[in-house]
Amino acid sequence: MKLCFVTVGATASFELLLRYVFNETFLGALKQHGYTHLLVQYGKNGQAICENFTKNNPEGSEARHGIEIAGFEFNQAGLGEEMRLAQANAEFDQEGGVIISHAGSGSILEAMRLGVPLVVVPNPSLKDNHQKELANELQKQGYVIASNVKEVSETVGEAEALRSHMLRWPPVRGRNQQQPTLQQVMSDELGFVD
Repeated sequence: MKLCFVTVGATASFELLLRYVFNETFLGALKQHGYTHLLVQYGKNGQAICENFTKNNPEGSEARHGIEIAGFEFNQAGLGEEMRLAQANAEFDQEGGVIISHAGSGSILEAMRLGVPLVVVPNPSLKDNHQKELANELQKQGYVIASNVKEVSETVGEAEALRSHMLRWPPVRGRNQQQPTLQQVMSDELGFVD
């Protein structure tokens, strides 16, 4: 199993992103990169989009590109369990996937803690541009991929490149910070003081 988890948040409607992830181009990009599952937290006003797609494109239809698709409105307990499905887990035969999230700071922080490639898509219908500023700064630092809804299909491949970057040594700490050497990391972990 290789899962793409999409979250649009709980408070604001983000139908535009939903329309882009429930289309053949995006599903084809998932298939091209080995994804088998799409799980969407469709939030406020998104249930109809999810249900219409799954009704008009039943399991096995060409439009799904072999991707298993499921969706839900929201989880009051948080999205940690769903996000963890995108982590690699050999015990459950799960490959590392991707999380695509609206640019809410809570969702971003929760996803970043998991070490899974994260694509951040600001909601353009919101009045100010704080989401866009946050997404762009996190991308500038090397932690996420910032995207707009129209380019979300292209980010699937970019997420695979980000995964490779995240797995390299030393760990990702942002592009503007000097990377520690192995000696520095070991000294810090073992409690040696300079």
